[in-house]
This record gives sequence, C-alpha cells and structure tokens, in this order.
Amino acid sequence: MHILVLGGGVIGTTTAYYLAKSGAKVTVIERQADVSEETSFGNAGQISPGYSTPWAAPKIPQKAAKWLMQKHAPLAIRPDGTSFQLAWMRQMLSNCNASRYKINKERMMRVAEYSRDCIRSLRDEIGINYEHRTGGTLQVFRKPAQLEAMKLDTKVLDECGVPYEVLDKDGLINAEPALAHATANLLGGLRLPNDETGDCNLFTKRLAEHSKTLGVEFKFNTTIEKIITNNQKVTGVIANGETLTADGFVLALGSYSRAMAKDLGLHLPVYPVKGYSLTVPIVDETKAPISTVLDETYKIAITRFDNRIRVGGMAELSGFDKSLNPARRATLEMVTKDLFDGGDLANAKFWTGLRPMTPDGTPIIGATKFDNLFINTGHGTLGWTMACGSGKLLSDIIMSKQTKISIDGLNIDRYR
Repeated sequence: MHILVLGGGVIGTTTAYYLAKSGAKVTVIERQADVSEETSFGNAGQISPGYSTPWAAPKIPQKAAKWLMQKHAPLAIRPDGTSFQLAWMRQMLSNCNASRYKINKERMMRVAEYSRDCIRSLRDEIGINYEHRTGGTLQVFRKPAQLEAMKLDTKVLDECGVPYEVLDKDGLINAEPALAHATANLLGGLRLPNDETGDCNLFTKRLAEHSKTLGVEFKFNTTIEKIITNNQKVTGVIANGETLTADGFVLALGSYSRAMAKDLGLHLPVYPVKGYSLTVPIVDETKAPISTVLDETYKIAITRFDNRIRVGGMAELSGFDKSLNPARRATLEMVTKDLFDGGDLANAKFWTGLRPMTPDGTPIIGATKFDNLFINTGHGTLGWTMACGSGKLLSDIIMSKQTKISIDGLNIDRYR
C-alpha cells in the first residue's frame, strides 16, 4: 500500500514513520526545504498530557473580555475579514460550559496520554535524542482564583488516573529551585511529574532521517495545488504541476488543511491561532528552569533545553498574518524576567507560528467520506504533545489494525 502524507510538520512526519513501520510505502509532500519548518519549528517545547486542556472552558468568555483590555494579555482578536473567524469563535463559545469542557478534556487527554507512551517507546526503540527531559511540568499560580479553579482540573485528572502534586510556595522552589530568585509573587502550583520536554524541531528532523531508512520518501519544495477525486475516492494530488498518485492520502497540513478540505466539500473548523516564542541562550544556570513551568496568568510556558530556554505562548486570532509583533516579545521577556532571569534576552530568537485549532480543542484524527482520505490536524497548542499518539493512531486506522485507544469523538463526524 502506497500512502501520500500531505505535510511535513511533526504530525505528518510521525504519521509517515508509523505507517512505514507498519509496512506501507510512504511519500511525504512538503512545501518547505525540510521537515518542521513552520508551526513545528519553534513551539514551547513541553509534552504535557495532563495540561491538555481546551481553551473553550467555563468562564473563558468573561476572562477573554478582560484580557482584551490588558497590556500583557494572553489573547488578542483582530478581524481577518472572513465570516469563518466569527463562526469559529461562536462555535468555541458554545463549548465554554462545564459539560462540554469535561467531554473535550477527556478526548484530548486520551490522545495526549497515549502519545506520551508512544514517544517513550519510540525513544527506546530507535535511541532518538532531541534535548529531551523527563522532569515533569509545573503550573504556577499568582492569584487565589487560580488556586480555586485548579480544583476542576484535578477532578478530571483523578478521573483519568493522572498523578499530580498540589504545591505551596515552598513546594514550588523544591520542584524548580531557580524560582527562589523569582520576582513574581507565586502562591502555589500544580505539578504533573509524568510530563516531558524536548525540542520538537530537532525531534522531527531526526525522526525524518530515521524514517528514510524505513523507505519513506520526502518530496521537499513541493507545493500541493489540488486534491483530485472521483466519486468517493481520491485519485491523486497535483503538486508543482505534477499529478502524484497513491492508494491512500493523509491530510496533515496544519492550519492550511481547511482550505484544501473545503475544495472537497469537507468542513474542517480549524483556525490558525497565532503564537509566539523566544529561544534564549542560558547564561546563569542557577536562574534557569530544569523542566517546563507554565505561568497560568499569562498562559506562557518556559521550557528548558540543553543550553537554551524556550519561552512560548499567547494566542492571536488574526488569520494567516505571520508578522512579528514587538509587543508580544515584550510580554515574553517580562514573564521570563519574572520567573527565570538567567538567559541572554538581548540575543534571543523571536519566532511566530500558526497553530491549527478546533473550536472544541480536540484534534481531528481519522477517516472521511472519501474511502482513502484521512485527516490528522487541528491539534492547536498541543501538536508536539499529541504527535506520536496521533501518528500511531491514524496509522493503525489506515492499516486496519486494532487501535490501542478509543477513537470515539476524534474524527470529523463530530462536526456534522
């Protein structure tokens, strides 16, 4: 069986790897000169199944209204001139209640927990190194209301059997000693000891090299122009003016999946949520994190690599704009100085990317109305967290294998 994977980010590359491992002939089509050059390039770096939380949550509408008036807000909305932006926001708001939050969080955690198990197995099997750490994730709270809201999340964690630690201020310093130097007034935190970290870009590039030894072919600098169908089957894709054929096709184009699917009569409610990151060289080890710290107030993650700190977060609903906003850099720098002032911010690399997000937060993984077209997209801010599990899950679906987790509620049918 020959499968064309459309997209060479971390989702497309992991899907290709698992398909090849299952015996498929695989070709990856990517418009950039290498894998992981767009959204997967500079994300926050954490693999955090326990923090797989929908943005659509109770009280988010009220919080969003306040954020829009703040200088260092985690959310910004700029009209992009499309009716889809408004429709997507309405659909997201309809998920901002306790019952939908519980359903969506369970689906996200199901994929994310499985994905962490998959990346551990993959790491053991092929010995891949991507500056990874297994020191857990620490969420820190600056406000009493955040400590109260944490109770809803711990309830879901209990139901899903995910271990966690509720920490006071001294507990925060025991978990992350450099927080002893923090200037922020931290009240407590929630630590998930089973979470991990790592450089997604490095992982994807090294996995692609290993995948080549399994026979995976990568067609770089190749732009997909159209997907060709006949009745209920995809017969090929036109890329760089050439028609490429295969037995099956995987749509893994991130935020750009929606436009390609729309031409096929498929409605993918995937919006490009813009995020930012800084990659900061470490100059003082005593003021650097040992793993990932999430600042709940500003929705920013600070992650430790070998000799660098990756600071990422924020969300802008502004269409496909990829300009670098200096105000966002100022926010990232402010939070970094507050918590871990051990980096060379003057020489930090500033980056932005478009995260493909669904209105309910859950990715879209599975089959479509076309017999041989499959989707793997919509992971939002959790593409790195969910990548290996999503790739393995879709590979098993395509290769008609028994999946290790339930696929209920994950495919496009939930939007019908």
